[in-house]
Amino acid sequence: MQNARTMQHPANRGGGIRECETARPLVQVLADTSDKLSGVCSILEEKFIVAGERLDVGAKLTQVPSAIVIRAELRDVDNIAAIKKRAGTLAKAKKRIFLVEHNSHATVSQAYALGATLVLPGTVNRIRLLASLADPASASSGDASQPDNAVETAATAIASMFTAVTLGQPLDVDGTKGAGRQIADRITAHGLSEWLTTVRRHHEGTYQHCLLVTGVAIDFGLSLGVGRTDMERLYTAAMFHDIGKAQIPLAILDKPSRLDADERAMIETHPVAGYDFLKKHDKISPEILDAVRHHHEYLDGSGYPDALCGDSINDLVRILTISDIFAALIEHRHYKPTMQRADAYNILCGMTGKLEKPLVTAFKQVALTR
Repeated sequence: MQNARTMQHPANRGGGIRECETARPLVQVLADTSDKLSGVCSILEEKFIVAGERLDVGAKLTQVPSAIVIRAELRDVDNIAAIKKRAGTLAKAKKRIFLVEHNSHATVSQAYALGATLVLPGTVNRIRLLASLADPASASSGDASQPDNAVETAATAIASMFTAVTLGQPLDVDGTKGAGRQIADRITAHGLSEWLTTVRRHHEGTYQHCLLVTGVAIDFGLSLGVGRTDMERLYTAAMFHDIGKAQIPLAILDKPSRLDADERAMIETHPVAGYDFLKKHDKISPEILDAVRHHHEYLDGSGYPDALCGDSINDLVRILTISDIFAALIEHRHYKPTMQRADAYNILCGMTGKLEKPLVTAFKQVALTR
């Protein structure tokens, strides 16, 4: 019989694990109610050794888990405080999956601020949860720690951006630029493919997209030989380009089916919303503001919000637009297969008249070979 406050799994009976169980990774589950705790543990027990604890009791697990799953209401200040008390253990686990009860920008941002590497809806999907935890032990060794740190720094910066928009708080421009610089250093040292794989392993939705766009834009800039100043503008614009989406409900942003006309119109407000928010900050250059507002413009005038065409669209915007489209095509969503990079590049090649042909040609090595 399981205790209502602490699930009696092998890992927290005397703090040890029997030898025959060591082949299975240890996953800790934390929840704010017994029902939530029991529900998550019952899903994970078939694949992992599970140590379950209520957030409102003192931490008892003495071993470092391969992964931690937290299911709790993050609008509750007591839950937030309890999670912060476990910050030391959280930092040691390579996968920290938060199952959030209220799927909003503020809640998702709070989860990342608390150290999440992946945020999923609180309505637990068994297959999706198990897939997100697949081989958590393999993520705790080797060089993976370095790119993961860069991803987490960047994700935290993006969470901070969205929180600033949602709650009307000051924007940490320098922190965002610093995160972009870390991504640039990471890709310079280890290449684009590693970055894409790491991001897709840990993040979903808008956060994943911003991280992918930044990585792709940086690698595109490197391949073009972009100078240091322009590179900083490029990765900063990429980090900020979708900040206006903080004003759009996640139910629309992450909708698995085709958007209706009203939803599409709402989505198309995000470039202007981002521009209007950022223009109030002194540290955002005109070039970055231009890129945020116009990254959905096309050379033939068919884009939005201003229907710009031809020479009205500057080089930074043209590079960012190609990177944005490519990243959107190859990003991982749970409701659709991940498009292969070659197929995504073919789509870019088919956008005749909308994208600058020499840039699309130059992008081929980024898409396929770099």
